Amino acid sequence: MCTKCNQKIIGAENGLKAIDSLFHIKCFVCHGCDYSLQDQHFYSMENKTFCEECYNKLLEKCSFCHRPITDRILRATGKPFHPECFNCIVCKKNLDGIPFTVDASNKIHCIDCFHEKYAPRCFICRLPITPENGMEETIRIVAMDKNFHINCYKCQDCGISLSSNADNAGGCFPLDDQIYCKNCNYYHLKNLVNAQGTGLFPTNFNNQTPRSTDL
Repeated sequence: MCTKCNQKIIGAENGLKAIDSLFHIKCFVCHGCDYSLQDQHFYSMENKTFCEECYNKLLEKCSFCHRPITDRILRATGKPFHPECFNCIVCKKNLDGIPFTVDASNKIHCIDCFHEKYAPRCFICRLPITPENGMEETIRIVAMDKNFHINCYKCQDCGISLSSNADNAGGCFPLDDQIYCKNCNYYHLKNLVNAQGTGLFPTNFNNQTPRSTDL
């Protein structure tokens, strides 16, 4: 009995077996275009037979290369990809099974490239402020509307840490866009006043309040 037309198959030369079913030769055609599949490569989907061209039209297309996905589908950001096409837009590193993120335009980035492009940069070393390996968060210090690594937030003369949670830290006393501890600020401010020849110097310097920082 023919699986497609439910009629008897009379004579072996008039029938064939495929996908564990019997068909008249004339009935064994592509479900999409009616092209004969006798002695042809074919594909089966939901018990229906297709030629290669029609089968490929049914497959999802990769969002990167736009070719049909005939094997495993990787889904990310609501779109299908070949696993080998799911790469960082910057460095081209394959991200199959690797943590990734997207920018405001939904472009795929590896974590390192995303931080390199979008993380705030330290005012001192000019490097991005990013979490250390194995960490998800980092500390960023903001002072004078500028960003600092916690290790870079130190007096630019003596090198003492200016972070509020550092031992013996006395706070930040900026001068001319530079960051100093209280003692070094005093030294530079005194030299600046002497250079201007005013002979005036604040007598209440020790009462100055350090600039606050956001951690």
